[in-house]
Amino acid sequence: MRRFVTAAAFVLALGLAVSAQTADEIIAKYVAKIGGMEKVQAVKTLRQTGKFIGGGGFEARLIDEFRRPNVQRNEFIFQGMTGVSAFDGKTGWKIEPWGGKKDAESLSEDELKSYMDGDFDESLINYKQKNIKVEYLGKDVFEGSDVVKLRATLPSGTVKTYFLDTDYYVPIKIEVTRMVRGAEVESETIVGDYKEVGGVFFPFSYESGPKGSANKSKVVYDKIEVNVPLDDVRFARPSVHSPPTSKP
Repeated sequence: MRRFVTAAAFVLALGLAVSAQTADEIIAKYVAKIGGMEKVQAVKTLRQTGKFIGGGGFEARLIDEFRRPNVQRNEFIFQGMTGVSAFDGKTGWKIEPWGGKKDAESLSEDELKSYMDGDFDESLINYKQKNIKVEYLGKDVFEGSDVVKLRATLPSGTVKTYFLDTDYYVPIKIEVTRMVRGAEVESETIVGDYKEVGGVFFPFSYESGPKGSANKSKVVYDKIEVNVPLDDVRFARPSVHSPPTSKP
């Protein structure tokens, strides 16, 4: 019996090792295709400018800024008003002027968790250093393209499933499962229009919404800049009545 258990344990361990190795090989191809680890890590800051397209033709301008390792600022400009949300790596704040509000307020617990689950790079890159568990889920087909699937489980419990095409090994779809107000919420994002900026390929198009729903919003960037100066003040909570600015 002991010999059988030992053999079974060996087979199981071997299977896990093969899966881990396969996942690492896929990630290595992904990193190589977008420019290589050296160029990816050389990008310290990022500014993305574009537009948000919602249902019924609703549009707004966007300015998204990122700084390593996980500092973010997002601006949403609509009808002359600028909404802002920001995260300095530990705490976050937002200004939502739509209802006449002018002052910054703290992010909700769920909003803060969403930012904390974020990353300057995708979760697959250097996942071991981030204490993220990655598993190879096998092959599939998405919208006529052959894909391989990787599941990344973050320390928070949030799960991201990546669909990487087998031609370029870049993500073309990402499914996310996270807890929101005590309930499991599933969403999906279709990623595309990769272009080279500063030696690294970035997606310029994202289409997101609830998993399986045809009701999706779209973000299209017309400009991405790397290694732009981003001072701490861009992410710091403003003083009372200090208006947000969309000018970097």
